[in-house]
Amino acid sequence: MGYVHDTHFSMFIPPAAIGKSAGTWTPALASNLASEGRGAADASFTLNIPILIPSNDSALKGAKLKSVDVWYKIATAAADDFATVELNKVTLPATGTAPTGAEVTTTQDTGHDTAAERKAAGDHTMTVTVTTPEWADDAAAYILSLIVDAAATTVFTLYGARANFELRA
Repeated sequence: MGYVHDTHFSMFIPPAAIGKSAGTWTPALASNLASEGRGAADASFTLNIPILIPSNDSALKGAKLKSVDVWYKIATAAADDFATVELNKVTLPATGTAPTGAEVTTTQDTGHDTAAERKAAGDHTMTVTVTTPEWADDAAAYILSLIVDAAATTVFTLYGARANFELRA
């Protein structure tokens, strides 16, 4: 295999691979579309989206995470809040020490750059862009965390996410 440098790689992350807290989540397949839905309940929940990209111990190789797209739907009523959109970098140390985490600076697209836009009823494609992309080291992992405070009648459907990255090998 020769040298690879592709600036338009992406990896789909299905709803079943995304960690979900609080509430009853039901997987569904309708009209050839997989999703997971959360029934209406007045409570906050967290989505932890693992960003599964290749990493490399060598400098300037592996993947450079550029952005993450998240597809979801809010129905019946808008959520009470959707303030937290946080990309976390987990450093995976050598044996004998605990992993550590740090927030990575990001921005959201203009249709989702406020909590009011993210929590509104409707179909959503939110793009979370890494402000300063870096090559993923083999001692790092990324998780996008979203915290939604649902109203009593908010129905939330998750369709999945997509990591967009540059690949060098």
